[in-house]
Amino acid sequence: MKALTWQGVNSLQIENVDDPKILNTQDIIVDVSLTVTCGSDLHLLGGYIPTMRGGDVLGHEFMGEVVEVGSAVARHRVGDRVVVCSFISCGNCWYCKNGLFSACDNGNPNDAIPETMWGASPGGCYGYSHAMGGWAGSHAEYIRVPYADVGAFQVPDGVSNERALFASDSAPTGWMGADLGGVKSGDVVAVWGAGAVGQMAARAAVLLGAERVVVIDRFRYRLDQVEQYIGAETLDYTQTEVLAELKEMTGGRGPDVCIEAVGMEAHSTGPDNVYDQVKQQLRLQTDRPTAVREAIRACRKAGSVFVLGVFGGLVDKFPLGALMNKGLTLRSAQQHGQRYIPMLLKRMAASELKTEHLATHVMPLTEGPKGYELFKNKKDNCVRAVFAP
Repeated sequence: MKALTWQGVNSLQIENVDDPKILNTQDIIVDVSLTVTCGSDLHLLGGYIPTMRGGDVLGHEFMGEVVEVGSAVARHRVGDRVVVCSFISCGNCWYCKNGLFSACDNGNPNDAIPETMWGASPGGCYGYSHAMGGWAGSHAEYIRVPYADVGAFQVPDGVSNERALFASDSAPTGWMGADLGGVKSGDVVAVWGAGAVGQMAARAAVLLGAERVVVIDRFRYRLDQVEQYIGAETLDYTQTEVLAELKEMTGGRGPDVCIEAVGMEAHSTGPDNVYDQVKQQLRLQTDRPTAVREAIRACRKAGSVFVLGVFGGLVDKFPLGALMNKGLTLRSAQQHGQRYIPMLLKRMAASELKTEHLATHVMPLTEGPKGYELFKNKKDNCVRAVFAP
């Protein structure tokens, strides 16, 4: 089958790779209908995640049709239309039973790598380096889905493929940020990043009853989507002083909940941008925490900061003093999608949550390298490039 593979830093290639096979009785094989780029994939493309190998198949956000079913699978049949959570979880370990699916003890067969890097292993993730399990990704014609009764979900009739696609990762990730960040009725919420995950976090905050939701970014076309489809306010950080604006909006207190949806390649207009760029390129730090720093500074005293963006290692100039002295709650996680996806599919069916606008560029899988070029370099107002194998 054809697949989009990582060949090195900023090098992608369409290759013929082996078709996936049922290896465990809990597996299914999915004929991939749609698979989409993600901002975290750009960290792989840029060489910031060190455990990639030439020929690895990329992609972790996808949906499709079941074409083969393992003998122990109970919830799925050949012909089912399913969306699959990007994180691989067994459903039976202590973490899964407590709803902490991305911390699964059994989803990552390469646990020695993350235990060395981080002190413990999270679950696995499709197409996201050998530190996250070495699983083949979804930018392919077919994909093997392990623990299918836990991680794959039938798409309701009436929900389009383009809408269901984002229930794989972007929507549950964003919802988790608002939920675990503690958003409640009457809150003021600030979200850094107007990509798909930031937009979904903002929409979740709106649906959870926040009084005001403000999304911060520098790309006008993304901010326009926020205003048109999400129902939130926007700030262009290249045109205004974000901290002062947020203070003004909140009577001098600051937002109740701040959600960071940018990650390790954050950008800013200040001198810290140059500082972080240089230190990251010299590998004196692995990640650029610009947006995290600003979220911590902006948040009101005794407020909550949730980090949704992907980080891989170490950062410099982390404002621990502000975090402690302001009495902030800081949380983060890879997405516990299995606990949110069924609810999100219902909201999609009811048109409370719409995501089709995120798929700005739909193209054949064979144009994968072009899609990533558009996505990475923000060309042609690309929010997400979607591939149809």
